[in-house]
Amino acid sequence: MRRSGNLGKSVISEKFLPDPSSLHLFRKNILTWYDNYGRQFPWRKKSATCYMVVIAEVLLQRTRAEVVSKFYREFIKEFPSWRKLSEASESSLANFLRPIGLWRRRASSINLLSKKMAQRHGRFPKSREEIEALPNVGQYIANAISLFCHGEPHPLLDINMARVLERVFGPRKLADIRYDPYLQSLALAVVQCERPKDINWAILDLASTICLPRKPRSNECPVNSICLSARGIKGT
Repeated sequence: MRRSGNLGKSVISEKFLPDPSSLHLFRKNILTWYDNYGRQFPWRKKSATCYMVVIAEVLLQRTRAEVVSKFYREFIKEFPSWRKLSEASESSLANFLRPIGLWRRRASSINLLSKKMAQRHGRFPKSREEIEALPNVGQYIANAISLFCHGEPHPLLDINMARVLERVFGPRKLADIRYDPYLQSLALAVVQCERPKDINWAILDLASTICLPRKPRSNECPVNSICLSARGIKGT
């Protein structure tokens, strides 16, 4: 199993991984499903810049993708770069972010990050330590930067991805997904493939459309043949 970088301080631990054939089938089936049913968003286009994708990920935190998509183009038109974003006042930015809620908190967070990135001329650092030292950059956004800006296979691990992985392969033990060694190793292992961006988006799309929190549509799931939860195995 290939190891790539780390998640915080964690790496892939073989003892937490499912059978390699299950991992292979999971990747194959979910990517095939994604190619046919994946959602289309402006930040997923090939023409999207590193700035456009990272800003989308910042906006997507605690917000549904469909909500962000409704005003994303207008946001990028108004703030097409880190420099333009850094020039905006926090109050004007907060007003712009009202449609997606938590606008004051988001405005403060984005304002600090944009000023730092403008100083860096829009270039993200490459080392994990330097990335996480950026203002308001936690594990998820650090993974997004590594994935989209540096081409490193890192997982966009949030509660939605966690739900899919836990239902398919088994539950974590710790409440905080950032520190659970099983889930961290599993998520990192899953995205070690030729299409790390697509498999991240595929899992998130599956979580949003089929692997729903309360009423999963298991009959329509492309990985139900290996899903512990769909097969009614206890503890998932």
